Amino acid sequence: MRDIAADLGYSETAFACPKGDAWHVRYFSPESEVPFCGHATIALGAALAAQEGDGVFKLILQGAEITVEGRTTDGGMHAALQSPPTQSEAAKPDLTEAALALFGLNPGDLDPRIAPAFAQAGATHLILALKSRQTLAEMSYDLDAGRALMRAHDLVTIALVWAEGDQLFHVRNAFASGGVLEDPATGAAAAAFAGYLRDMAWPHGGEITVIQGEDMGAKSIIRAKIPPEIGSSIRVSGEVRQL
Repeated sequence: MRDIAADLGYSETAFACPKGDAWHVRYFSPESEVPFCGHATIALGAALAAQEGDGVFKLILQGAEITVEGRTTDGGMHAALQSPPTQSEAAKPDLTEAALALFGLNPGDLDPRIAPAFAQAGATHLILALKSRQTLAEMSYDLDAGRALMRAHDLVTIALVWAEGDQLFHVRNAFASGGVLEDPATGAAAAAFAGYLRDMAWPHGGEITVIQGEDMGAKSIIRAKIPPEIGSSIRVSGEVRQL
């Protein structure tokens, strides 16, 4: 499966096979297996809806069971997933320092309202919130150094985030752990980030919108609905286009 994912060349590829009334799913980047991938799950929901008809599909992952919904709309295909449970914790200072150095940043570039954190919703991501949209646009780093850092700390991605408002965020996701410089859409990270905002009592109003991939010419709009219960599943949705 990893070889197929490498040949396809996308950030991540979902492989699914029927298992009773559910689908057993595994995810691979060009270089490694990933425990959970949101945007590949969204794509899978659309593919299953196209094959089986509109509906909600049970998915069995390596460490969780979730659902994905797929349906046809006038504008194309829409899909939504229910993430695994979320959790977050403060990032260790040495990791934060190393991550800032990786991107050529300094502590003054960070938004003090959203502290660096580990965030998880099926996979672990490091969240770094920036004060400036321009700093986000200028993101660059060495792929090999990023791969080493992420794998040493079991990170799937490092998400650089800029808050345009309380419910609107611009994000770039470095995905060196999977051999990809940048991921254009990361539903798993969006779910993890939404869970982190809930944990820190950010005024999210029950829903956030994430704009990702814009700086690499592949704009995605991801919506995350946030129920009040700490740790509960996040609903991540978006429109799907066929490549």
